[in-house]
Amino acid sequence: MLNKLIAVLFLCSYLALSGQDSLIANELPTDGSVLPFPAPEMESITKPRLQDSKMKWPDQPQHLPEDAPNVLIILLDDVGFGIADTFGGEVSTPSLTRLANEGIRYNTFHTTSICSPTRAALLTGRNHTRVGSGTIAERAVAFDGYTGTIPKSAATIAETLKEYGYHTSAFGKWHNTPATETTMIGPKNRWPNGYGFEHFYGFLGGETSQWEPRLTENYTHIEPPEDPNYHLTEDLVNQSLKWLDDQQAYAPDKPFLMYWAPGGVHGPHHVFSEWSKKYKGKFDGGWDAYRERVHQRQIEMGIIPAGTKLTPRDETLESWDSIPEEQRAFQTRLMEIFAGYVEHTDHQVGRLVEGLEERGIRENTLIFYIFGDNGSSAEGQRGSVSELLAQNNIPTTVDQQIAALDRIGGLDALGTPKTDNMYHAGWAWAGSTPFKGTKLMGSHFGGTRNPMVISWPKRIKPDKATRSQFHHVIDIAPTIYDVLDITPPKVVHGHDQIPLDGVSLAYTFDQADEPTHKDVQFFDNNGSRAIYKDGWFACVFGPFIPWNTPASAPRIKSWDSATDDWELYKLDEDFSQSNDLAKQNPEKLKELKQEFLKLAAENEDFPIGAGLWLRIHPEDIRKTPYTEWTFTQNTRRMPEFTAPGLGRESNVVKIDVELKEKSNGVLYAVGGAGGGLSVYMEEGYLVYEYNLLIVDHYEVRSQKPLKAGKHTIEVITEIAGPGKPGTVTMQVDGKDVAQVKLPYTVPLAFTATETFDVGVDLGSPVSLKYFDKKPFEFNGKIQSLNVKLK
Repeated sequence: MLNKLIAVLFLCSYLALSGQDSLIANELPTDGSVLPFPAPEMESITKPRLQDSKMKWPDQPQHLPEDAPNVLIILLDDVGFGIADTFGGEVSTPSLTRLANEGIRYNTFHTTSICSPTRAALLTGRNHTRVGSGTIAERAVAFDGYTGTIPKSAATIAETLKEYGYHTSAFGKWHNTPATETTMIGPKNRWPNGYGFEHFYGFLGGETSQWEPRLTENYTHIEPPEDPNYHLTEDLVNQSLKWLDDQQAYAPDKPFLMYWAPGGVHGPHHVFSEWSKKYKGKFDGGWDAYRERVHQRQIEMGIIPAGTKLTPRDETLESWDSIPEEQRAFQTRLMEIFAGYVEHTDHQVGRLVEGLEERGIRENTLIFYIFGDNGSSAEGQRGSVSELLAQNNIPTTVDQQIAALDRIGGLDALGTPKTDNMYHAGWAWAGSTPFKGTKLMGSHFGGTRNPMVISWPKRIKPDKATRSQFHHVIDIAPTIYDVLDITPPKVVHGHDQIPLDGVSLAYTFDQADEPTHKDVQFFDNNGSRAIYKDGWFACVFGPFIPWNTPASAPRIKSWDSATDDWELYKLDEDFSQSNDLAKQNPEKLKELKQEFLKLAAENEDFPIGAGLWLRIHPEDIRKTPYTEWTFTQNTRRMPEFTAPGLGRESNVVKIDVELKEKSNGVLYAVGGAGGGLSVYMEEGYLVYEYNLLIVDHYEVRSQKPLKAGKHTIEVITEIAGPGKPGTVTMQVDGKDVAQVKLPYTVPLAFTATETFDVGVDLGSPVSLKYFDKKPFEFNGKIQSLNVKLK
C-alpha cells in the first residue's frame, strides 16, 4: 500500500507539471514513463478469519524483452587514438583486438576530452555541461554547468535499468561526486550507490595509487590488503568476478549492468616492472618518429582513410631532436612504463571477459570497450616524477625532475610506490596520432576521439569493416535503451527528466556503411571548444596549453573568448583536421559559430572557459566552511579536499600528546609520496617534513629529543597566499624547538585521493624516511589535535 501511495505521489507531480491532470490518480502508467513501476496489487483474499482468507503473491510483471542481454561497459582512462596496436599503435592490446575480431570497431567515436565530464555524459546520455559536469569534480565552480553534481533530473543508465530488473555494479574510478562530499560522514547520496549502482568497489576521486589505492566499498572507505604483489587493476577484476558469482548464485535469471572503469592508465603510471621491460628500447627513436610509424600503419590497416595527412607538431611542443642526450633515458623510460601499464590494463580486461566465458554468460553480454575517456594526457608536461605539479601550475625543469629521482633510486624508482610519474607531453601527442591535440582539448580530435569496440556474440555478427559514423559517449545510453526497447523515462523517483541528448548507434551493428544518424554535437573544455554539424567541424584551440600549464596562466588572464580565431574542417575530406577552411568558407564558419553559441546556451555551458576559473582564482576552490577542527587519534581517511589546508593556508595545529621514551610514529599527515606534509616522531625527535611534489623537500627537526610524558606541541604555519612562500615554527610547551622556510607551497592540492590522518600515515607515505615502516603508527597517545586556520 505504501509503495502504491508513493507511486501516486510521483505521478501526481508528473501530471501536474505536464498538464495531464485529467488522468485519475489510480491510472498509474506502466509503460516506463514514470519510474519506479507501480507495485502490482495484491491478489490475496482477506477475511476477518484466517481460515476464510486466501494468500496469493501477485505475479511480478516483466518489463524487459525475453533474454535481455547483460551489459558491460569498459572505460579506460587517458589513452589516445594512436596507442593500441588494434588501431595501428605500438602497444600490445590483445584483449581489445580479440573483442574487435569478435565484434565491430569504431574510428570516429568521441569523448569530452576530460575525466568527470565524459563519465557523467556516458552514464546519463546528456551533454556534460547539461548535467553540471563541465570540468572535473575537484575544479567545480559556481556556474550551472560546472557544479560537479549530476542532477537527479538526469537519471543514469544504472538508475533506469535497476527499475527494469537489472542488477547493477560499478568498479574502479568514479570521479562524479563533489570533492567536499567524499568523507565517511557524507552526505553520500551522490556516491555511486546513490546513482543506481547496487554495488561499488573502487575510488571516488580522479586518480589513486595503483599500489596503495584509497578504496571505497559502497558507503565505506576500506584499506587494500597488505600484499606485496597487490595492484589495483588486478584487484578490480577479482572483485568484479566475485560480484558476478554472487549475482549468478542469487539471481541467475536477472541480467546485470557492470560499469568497469579501472583508472588505468591515468597517472600516476604504476605497473610491475616485468610489464614495462617488454618495451625496453622500443621508443628510443622518440615521439616524432613514433607518429610517423603509427600513421603509416593506421593507413595500411584501414584504421584511417588513405590520404589522411599527419598533422604537424604544435610550435609550442618540443621535438624529440631538441631533447638533450642526457635526458633521453629518463624520457624513454617514462614511455616504456606507460606502455607496460596499458598492456597490463588491457590484460585485466581479458581476464574479466574470460571470467564471463567461464561462467557461461559471455554469449549474451553486450560489451562496450571504450579505449579512453579522453585522449592521452599531456599533464606530465616535460616528463614528471609527480604529475600534480601541472595541476598546481608549478614550473620545474627536467633537470630538477631527474635530480629528485636520483635522490630516491634513479630510473628504477619510476613506476613504483615512491613516484607519481607521468610521461612527457610529446608521448601524449604521439599517442594521439594522426591528430593534433591531447587530453584537455575539446577542439581537436587528439583530445576527443577514442577507439571503441562493441561485442555481443548472440546479436552482433563479427565484421572487420570499420564503423565511421560520427558518435559520442552520450550515445551509449540511448543505444542500451534502444536494444532493450526502453523508452527513456519522463519521471524517475519523482524527478522530471531532461531529454537525452544522444542518439542510438544500434543501427551500426549490422550496417557498416549507413550514414551517421547524428546531426550535431558540441564540445567544450577549458575554453577549447568545437561544434560538429552535418559533416562540418568548427573549433577553437583556446587559451589553455595542456602541455605547458605554467605558460597558460598569463594567456588565460588576457583571454577574451569573443575574439578567438576559429578553424573550419570538412571531415569527409579531412579525417585528421589538417586543412583549415576558415578563410575559404567564412559564411559556413559564421553559421557554425552561431550554432555553437545556441547549443552552449541550451547546455548551460556559459561562461565559456568556466573550467579555467580556479587556475587564475585558486582561492575559490570548493571547500568546507569550517575554519577550526578538533580531531582524535582515531581520525582516518579524511580526503584532502575536505581536510584543513595545512600545506596551502596559514594555520595553527595544537596537539596534546603523551610521549613514550624515544617515541616514534606519525602525529598527523596529509597527502602521500607524490606530495604532502607530515609531522612525526623519530626516536624522540619532533620532525616536520613538507614534500613539495617530490621535486623538493623542506624538513626540520627538534634539536633535542622530547622527554617522555605529557606535552603540548604547536605547529604554526604562515603562508603568504596560494602557492606563495611560508614559514613553519614548531613549539613544545610554549618554546620554539625548530623552524623551516617553505620557498614554495602548493596552491591547490598535494594529491587527488590521498587523505589526512591522525596518528598514522595511511595509503602512500608522505616521507620516504619511514617508507619501510609505513603506516608508521604513533606509539604514544594523542589526547586531542586542534587545527585552526588563521
